[in-house]
Amino acid sequence: MKKLCICALLAALIFGLVFTFGNTGGPSDPASYLRLHVRANSNSEEDQAVKYLVRDALVEWLTPLVSEAESKEEALLLVQNNLDEAERIAEAVLLQNGFSYGATAKLTEEEFPTRVYEGATLPAGVYDAFILELGEGKGDNWWCVVYPPLCFAGGETDIVYKSKILEIIRAFFA
Repeated sequence: MKKLCICALLAALIFGLVFTFGNTGGPSDPASYLRLHVRANSNSEEDQAVKYLVRDALVEWLTPLVSEAESKEEALLLVQNNLDEAERIAEAVLLQNGFSYGATAKLTEEEFPTRVYEGATLPAGVYDAFILELGEGKGDNWWCVVYPPLCFAGGETDIVYKSKILEIIRAFFA
């Protein structure tokens, strides 16, 4: 009976959060997210392959940097203060793999279309974005969300989503 009451309270809490934040500042609001896009130099096979090597190095460096951010503003500040380091990391990977076209990191606002990957949907809209352009940045990109953390590990469709509410629920029933 106690677990049923707690489940009902959790369900009410989740419903309240969705109702309260559903249209302003919640998961469906582009203003809630800081996106990361790694844009390849071109769509050549070589440029696309090195994009993934840069992605791996960038995510490995970026994850601990922003993992403790408690707000989007804090994540934005951490990224802003480390754009030069992101460029250095990307350029080192490029040089190690025989590419000399360099990388450019920036924070900007950009219009993005709706993106859906295995049930995770980001609606179309203007997002704050951490853009890492490799060379001319005219190739296909890889993306994830820096804040809240919603990144793709391994391939483009393996989602790793961190949810504090889900972690609490799982811990309760474990």
